[in-house]
Order: sequence, then C-alpha cells, then structure tokens
Amino acid sequence: MIQVQTLLKVADNSGGKTVRCLKILKKGHKTRYGKIGDILVVSVQQIRTKNKLTSKVKKGDVLLAVLVKTRSFLHKNNGISFCFANNSVVLLDKEKKSNPLATRVIGVIPRQLRYSKHSKIVSLSSGII
Repeated sequence: MIQVQTLLKVADNSGGKTVRCLKILKKGHKTRYGKIGDILVVSVQQIRTKNKLTSKVKKGDVLLAVLVKTRSFLHKNNGISFCFANNSVVLLDKEKKSNPLATRVIGVIPRQLRYSKHSKIVSLSSGII
C-alpha cells in the first residue's frame, strides 16, 4: 500500500536511486492507496553517484512509474502470502507510457504484472514470483 509522499526505491538501471510519489493514477474519484501494477507520478529525489554522467534521469525530474514491489503482504490464489523487503518502482518513458526507461529490471517481479499491460517489464526482469 503506497500513498502520496512515500519514498520508493528504483528497481532498474535508469540512474535513479530514490523517488517520491506525487500522485496515484487510478480510476476513481479519491484514490488513496496504490497497489502492485498501478501507475504513479513520481519525482526523482536521488540519483546514483556512480552513473552521474550516463544517467537517463536528473534530480527533480517528474516521471511516470509502475509499482512493482510493496512491503504489504501479497496473497496468491493457492493460499501463500509473502512480502518484499522494500517498496520499488520501475520508471516509464515520457512519450510511450507503457515502455520502461531502462534496459534491465533488478530483482524478481510478481506475476500480477504479466496479466496487466506491463509485459515488457516482466520480460526485462530476472524472474517472476
């Protein structure tokens, strides 16, 4: 469960390290919480110091992102529930809102993203839970 002003980690190689959630784009009048697969409007708070020159993002950029990991429990159909260690997002391209900005997604991705419109992110990740 993510809400506005939450600090999130970036789970790709775009150059960002942490971002802050500004808005949750979801159908509905008053959306308070974001779940896995939701699109967020985020602002870049920190960038990776190692990749300053080759980074695709700058500090203060406002971008779209897909929520891929949350610390709240995720329940599967077979009765198993698990949670991730941190809250993470994957940054999206400005022009094509479904394409990720990076070329690699770090870590495993939940299966719910495969059934939504984010199959490109699933193909870039190292595994699926």
